Amino acid sequence: MNNDRLLSFLGLCKRAGRLVTGAETVTKTIAEGKALLVLYAADVSEGSLKRVLREAQNRDIPARRLSCSKEELSFALGRLSAIICVTDKGFADKILTMTEQEE
Repeated sequence: MNNDRLLSFLGLCKRAGRLVTGAETVTKTIAEGKALLVLYAADVSEGSLKRVLREAQNRDIPARRLSCSKEELSFALGRLSAIICVTDKGFADKILTMTEQEE
């Protein structure tokens, strides 16, 4: 997968208002049942990630590790971001397809 293509698509998702950023906000979105996909940067801290992944697993929400750094993800989204979630089914399905092509 082209990392630039995924990051551009995530930027589009954010502009559409279908992306939530930040560990606390993502955890809250998962608990509310609005999150459909959790994504996190390759270099995110384990402490920040543990609670989010546990909540996602409890709700059967897929989580994917991105091959980009926090800095690259933050630059693409225009704000500091290491953990994000997608709240739109169409965007989530497309991102899952894009990340699966990488594997």
